[in-house]
Amino acid sequence: MLGTIRRYSVSIGVILLLVSTSANGRAAEELNPHPFGAENPRLDSDATGDWWKPTTVERGANKGKPQEPRLLVPRNEVVAFALYTHDHGILKLSAQLYPLMPDEPRTATLEFREGDEWKQAAESQVIYPGWSAHFEVDNWDNSRDVAYRVRLAQQSSFEGTIRRDPVDKSTIVVATLSCNSSRTPGPRVTIVENLRKQDPDLLFFAGDQSYHHTQHTFGWLEWGVQFRDILKDRPVVSIPDDHDVGHPNLWGADGKKSSKATGSDGGYFYPADYVKMVERCQTWHLPEPFDSTPVQQGIGVYYTRLRVGGVDFAILEDRKFKTGPEGTIPQLGPRPDHITDPKYDRTAVDVPGLQLLGERQLKFLNQWTGDWTGARMKCVLSQTAFCGAVHMHGGRNDRLLADLDCNGWPQSGRRAALREIRKAWAPHLCGDQHLAVVVKHGIDDFGDGSYAFTSPAIVNTIYGRWWHPEDEKAGPHAVANSPLPWTGDYLDGLGNHMTMMAYANPEDPRDELKRADGYGIARFDKAKGTVTFECWPRFANVDDGDSAQFPGWPITVAMKDNDGRKRVGWLPELRLQNSESAVVEVIEEVTGETLYSVRTEGASFVPPVYALGNYTIKVGKDRAEKIVVEHCEAATSLPEKSISVSVE
Repeated sequence: MLGTIRRYSVSIGVILLLVSTSANGRAAEELNPHPFGAENPRLDSDATGDWWKPTTVERGANKGKPQEPRLLVPRNEVVAFALYTHDHGILKLSAQLYPLMPDEPRTATLEFREGDEWKQAAESQVIYPGWSAHFEVDNWDNSRDVAYRVRLAQQSSFEGTIRRDPVDKSTIVVATLSCNSSRTPGPRVTIVENLRKQDPDLLFFAGDQSYHHTQHTFGWLEWGVQFRDILKDRPVVSIPDDHDVGHPNLWGADGKKSSKATGSDGGYFYPADYVKMVERCQTWHLPEPFDSTPVQQGIGVYYTRLRVGGVDFAILEDRKFKTGPEGTIPQLGPRPDHITDPKYDRTAVDVPGLQLLGERQLKFLNQWTGDWTGARMKCVLSQTAFCGAVHMHGGRNDRLLADLDCNGWPQSGRRAALREIRKAWAPHLCGDQHLAVVVKHGIDDFGDGSYAFTSPAIVNTIYGRWWHPEDEKAGPHAVANSPLPWTGDYLDGLGNHMTMMAYANPEDPRDELKRADGYGIARFDKAKGTVTFECWPRFANVDDGDSAQFPGWPITVAMKDNDGRKRVGWLPELRLQNSESAVVEVIEEVTGETLYSVRTEGASFVPPVYALGNYTIKVGKDRAEKIVVEHCEAATSLPEKSISVSVE
């Protein structure tokens, strides 16, 4: 596990330190001024070496002129922000500090308020490089709000609230954000004000929190200060994407070393220690990984699950295991990851052996779909979209047929991932594309997969994208009464089936009011069994209601419709004898395939199937472990027969 960890137990009214403070902290003057190697002296240089000393501008119009240190702040403000999650009785919290002076303390303290007093719970060494401190709490009582404070001696502190788990709320609200352009620095005032009004139960930052490729600590602090007023008092999922680790695009290739700054040959271009620093700062506070085995170069993993208010989120790493295009498939455009030839054979780029999520994450998804402990709904979070729902890249007239940076490639890996996600009737939330869309995925045919919402860029001044079919026609099954002209069924440039539900094209990238940037909201209504996607412009006023959203939103769908296969048969009704809910798993006996594993709402459930034949039905409280019936033949109409089931 990365970093210095303090494990301790918390019970109501009692805080007990279980492990003493480590004594391995070092003064800044003893630290390596080039922690990523002498060959990388400028990597994270705003926060390493003699960071507090003025330097000179190295490029641009001001080259050679003095430059004051960018991270020198008043010393009572050095504890910048904190992030946390809690799941299954474990609280994990990361504190981010500004760089410290040589004579300043190196130990951070976590405290909780008990009545009118702050009580110390643990200490953690501040880790260099990256200037972060990390705390872990066992036996966390998630039934109450708890005020916390991270303190650096008597010098500086940051306060917030650990929220109770909102299991009693009917609707769980998730804010989804990504792509925080460095070309437009400064506060994100309107977004933060709106989010405070909408009061999400979970914040999801899907990547590209920083575009300062070689200065992650600067960019990460910039992002954290912009959003800390909402970060401080609710769970946060933050996952790094390509720009966070210094890449224009990223195909992690199981962690190997990339020889190219573009990364198109697969792997990471910058030193592994830099990547590990980024991932530590952004993801340490997430629940423990499903399988913590590092990939190549000792780079860690963070794919995991997080439950908030009865919604179970699978957190994936789109990039970590994905194969790079260069040298593995034919080049069909001006660069290895761009395809421009409309006549190319779609199967030519889907060759055997290519990886998307990788076998480890597919195994995780398979187990996650079957385990409903603490969950009534499920959702998948990751960096980017499982299709190419974009036509114009970079400029309004720059048409690109296919971009291999998206999760639409490799197509076999996409289909494998979407089949696992569909089993749990789970939608997908992501970012990365700078273009807000809602699509319904097709796996073998249009509409047979789950819904997905790609949030807009927080600030869209890096790289514009547009949805604009070349024939300028709506597809079959267009959205009725949509204000948007181009909805319906389409094949993306990789041949993947997708149904466009809504999109938010930039009207004028030069006008900050017309760039189509902003953020998304997903509302999981547990009582109704629905999810509603909302898409809010950056400068909208949420007090104006739904009319302030981008045209085409909000969109509400039933969770069961995340499995869009045509229902051609039914199995006998299940009547639960001792429970109002159960997990039901249906297995097709000819293929051995699990069709779905879902939690019922109510004491009866009629399992649908998508082909006639014989099936096995399993039922359980949180996992479907009890076989109720085998060799059950599907009926073409709703059956009169029912089966009484005792839920164990």
